Amino acid sequence: MQYPRALVEGRLIRRYKRFLADVQLAGGVITAACPNTGSLMGCCEPGSRVWLSESDRPSRKYRHTWEIIEVGKVMVGINTVLPNRLVAEAIANGVIGELSGYATVRSEVRYGEEASRVDFVLESSGREACYVEVKNVTAAANRGVALFPDCVSERGSRHLRELIRMKAQGLRPVQLYCVQRGDVDEVRPADGIDHEYGRMLREAIAAGVEVLAYRAKVTPGEIRLVERISVRCP
Repeated sequence: MQYPRALVEGRLIRRYKRFLADVQLAGGVITAACPNTGSLMGCCEPGSRVWLSESDRPSRKYRHTWEIIEVGKVMVGINTVLPNRLVAEAIANGVIGELSGYATVRSEVRYGEEASRVDFVLESSGREACYVEVKNVTAAANRGVALFPDCVSERGSRHLRELIRMKAQGLRPVQLYCVQRGDVDEVRPADGIDHEYGRMLREAIAAGVEVLAYRAKVTPGEIRLVERISVRCP
């Protein structure tokens, strides 16, 4: 996914009220929208280099949107609106081989017993429908390990319950982690942050839910999924 126009570089002053960030640009301090509902653990250090997109739409309250932060020497994509676009592009381009060969792809489909929406349903004649739930990953521990979630996620646990039910119905459920940073080699559940999510992920794997993780290459010009990394539940 290429950005339609060049991103604006600045320095993060602070992130606050969850959805706002003050950023120092060359011409002064601006307030940008922060499109991430998580804690941004390890990804909101004041003084860090950040990159913002701009919009000319008059209806927008904030012209800028925070897209990327530099953590150490790696760029991390923090926009949680993008993972579905990244996954859709990767499926269409054959990057995610495990999800290739389906005739149709539907997005934001209502399903399940808990009034949920699944991110993608992949279908082909003669194959069981594939239900794909996408989760964005930004947090990382030491030694190349990404963590999910970065805050308590009842929604994430609910989606795992729904995927377990899909498996019981003879369908193909997939939990896919979209990792918007290039310095990690595996994803683990953040048991110390959300023990219930970790428990549900292990239950889902035991029930036969497929769990995949793909790492993105992040630059100020483009973000795209490039390779699969492992998922471990030690």
